[in-house]
Amino acid sequence: MTKHMTGTRKQWLAARLELLKEEKELTRRSDELARRRQELPWVPIDKKYRFETDEGGASLADLFRGRSQLLVYHFMFGPDFKAGCATCSTIADGFDGFAVHLANHDVTLAAVSRAPLAKLQAYKRRMGWTFPWASSFGGDFNRDFNVWFTEEQQREGVVEYNYEREAPLIREAGGEGPVAEFAASAGTDVATYTRERPGLSAFALEDGVVYHTYSAYSRGVDGLWGMYQWLDRAPKGRNETGLWWRRHDEYDKG
Repeated sequence: MTKHMTGTRKQWLAARLELLKEEKELTRRSDELARRRQELPWVPIDKKYRFETDEGGASLADLFRGRSQLLVYHFMFGPDFKAGCATCSTIADGFDGFAVHLANHDVTLAAVSRAPLAKLQAYKRRMGWTFPWASSFGGDFNRDFNVWFTEEQQREGVVEYNYEREAPLIREAGGEGPVAEFAASAGTDVATYTRERPGLSAFALEDGVVYHTYSAYSRGVDGLWGMYQWLDRAPKGRNETGLWWRRHDEYDKG
């Protein structure tokens, strides 16, 4: 017997219609926020960033691949990682399939990570992905867009992520907990793992000039996580307990 509240179809419909009012209001609010994102001022980028891609060395403008808009997913995969972040991997599983649709709307979707290109290429083959993935190894791109921090910043508590200052790193007792498990699954320790961060940055290219238009971090990328959108509509929601997601080729490994 379920412990959840039960009712008649009539009672369900009344509650559903009441909820629908709030869902519609949220949709309208989301449309308004999208409009305000697009109204943010564009900031020209003067720095000459360099990347390594499947096609060779590239500039930030090259990552647009002939289009006028670029969305970069900041994928947590540091040079010392043995595998990409499991969380970023589940997000990438979602966007890999619709990159072609964004391209049809004059938008290139690409991932950028600090790991050397060969590591990214090997992991990409393992996961079966097709989206463009560039290496920023040795450059300042990740640092400048606040998705990588030095050990000194971490130790001294001067990490600013998601537009606010973080407290100094406190290692989890006994090296346990979800963050430690995710770090271990990437083949690294908690401190190294958390110096890399996820995020999204948007850019525009006009008359040869690249502009930074938007960035989001932390729960600001929840909307990109296709799995979340489905689970939020499932009867029991996200059911977030422990290491509740894995890379898609690891579920059968226990």
